[in-house]
Amino acid sequence: MNRVSVVGPDGGESIQLGPTRMRILEDGSTTGHRLGIGEITIAPHTQGPPQHRHAEHDEGFYVISGTVHFTVGETTHVAPAGTLVMIPPGAPHTFANHGDTHAVVLNTFTPDLYVQYFRDLRNMIADGRELTPETTAEAMSRYATVPATDFA
Repeated sequence: MNRVSVVGPDGGESIQLGPTRMRILEDGSTTGHRLGIGEITIAPHTQGPPQHRHAEHDEGFYVISGTVHFTVGETTHVAPAGTLVMIPPGAPHTFANHGDTHAVVLNTFTPDLYVQYFRDLRNMIADGRELTPETTAEAMSRYATVPATDFA
């Protein structure tokens, strides 16, 4: 019989990345690596990563609580709770919480390729490496992701 995964409200793998917490709910091991799912808790007044592009996976964001600002190229979308944002491969994007309360977002990766990126960042912090734009870009590059500087 196929294994079923049930992750409770306190379950999953929690990764603290500065003011942002990623809770991995599905790392791909149950889905044959077709899907990864995480829950991101973004502290108030927190900017996400630099704009970047994924070459090999789609990324989805469903805002559970709070309001998140998604920037896609030069356009910013204000996304209150209940908003779904889907990012296809190649689309530049980032996100931020400009509000005064935490924002919580369900984050999907199809396939699960990018889940390991968050583990890599956790390991870099544990090893005493500073998360700079350069070290973050190096980690992203292992998962077919590059910083986006041109938005044409």
